[in-house]
Amino acid sequence: MNYMDKFSLNDKVAIVTGGAGILGVHFCKGLAEAGANVIVADINLEKAEILAEEINRDYRGSAKAIFCDVTSEQSVVTMVSKTVEYFGRIDILHNNAAGKSSDLELFFAPFEDYELSQWNEIMNMNLDGMFLVAKHVGKIMKAQVEGGSIIQTASIYGILGPDNRIYKESHYLGRQINTPAIYSVSKGGVVALTRYLATYWAPDGIRVNTITPGGVESGQNAEFINNYSNRIPLQRMARAEEMVGALIYLASDASSYVTGHNLIVDGGLNAW
Repeated sequence: MNYMDKFSLNDKVAIVTGGAGILGVHFCKGLAEAGANVIVADINLEKAEILAEEINRDYRGSAKAIFCDVTSEQSVVTMVSKTVEYFGRIDILHNNAAGKSSDLELFFAPFEDYELSQWNEIMNMNLDGMFLVAKHVGKIMKAQVEGGSIIQTASIYGILGPDNRIYKESHYLGRQINTPAIYSVSKGGVVALTRYLATYWAPDGIRVNTITPGGVESGQNAEFINNYSNRIPLQRMARAEEMVGALIYLASDASSYVTGHNLIVDGGLNAW
């Protein structure tokens, strides 16, 4: 037996929602380098098309960009049907899309002042969207002889409460930040959905797992990076590409006996 062959994704068909995002770009490239044909599904079609062109130029697997608004069931249905039209099946779903708010004042508001409309907007993106994509991809995988692998992106704050001390003098996206309760709750829901679907679809040969990233360096100010790094055993924030290995493992036959698992990639934060 060649054990490394278990990690190959040659000729597999993978969908990555939020594929043109900060992490999504690396996830799409990693899957393509492992041999998969990748659907870059994103609400920003222009960025998705640029990434697909780059993948087709530089990697073994091919890529196609498809517009997808995960908050719209019709958009999700269209994305899934186009994927099947292009490639004939779906072997891997990386249910990765999530969002903040177009109004950061509302998004970062104190819990006591948080508006229900803002809560519902973020829940719709971060959890309802996961439900819709899993629902419609799962239908396809259930009808396939070999099932499939679904990986859903959560967050360290979906399993741990934030240490609010790290936000003193911390800025990102041009303003003072925090971790709103809706972000933690929606990401905790992703972990719960994974566990439910893992047992629900196990008889159909569909494995469902979670990746939980810790804090990823992506333009935060030096104060935040220092504060956060001091909370991490490895003493630094993650780099976006460091999440890719976890995805390849969970997407491939290397994890053929792994389902319902939450793979935490956090530099040791949850071990304190």
